[in-house]
Amino acid sequence: MTDARPESSVGFNDILRFLLEIFAIISLGIWGFVAWPFGWNIVVGIGAPVIAIVLWALFRSPRAVLRIDPFGKAIVEIVVMAAAAYAWWDLGQPVIAIVFALVAAGSGLINGRKEFA
Repeated sequence: MTDARPESSVGFNDILRFLLEIFAIISLGIWGFVAWPFGWNIVVGIGAPVIAIVLWALFRSPRAVLRIDPFGKAIVEIVVMAAAAYAWWDLGQPVIAIVFALVAAGSGLINGRKEFA
C-alpha cells in the first residue's frame, strides 16, 4: 500500500519567511507599547499586531481565507513587513530596520519567483 499524501517540502526560505512574519508581529507589538503615550500604547500595542495577523491570515497565509492573485499577496506582505521596518526606524533602531527590510525583501523576491513559476 502506498502513501497517497502529497509530499510537502519545506525549504530554508519557507522557514525564514515564517520567522520574518513572527518578527514583524512582535516588532509591531513592541513599537505600539514603547513608542506611544500611555493609553494609546495599549491600543496600538495590541491593535497593530492584531491588524497584521488578520491581514496575513485573510490574504497571505498558505491557508488564506480569501484567495487573491500573487500581486495582491505581495502588496499585503509589503505592507506588513514595511510597517515592521518602520516601527524599528521609529524606535531609533535604523540598523535593525534596514537589515530586516533587506532580508524580508530578498525572501519575498525569492518566494515571488516561486509563485509565478
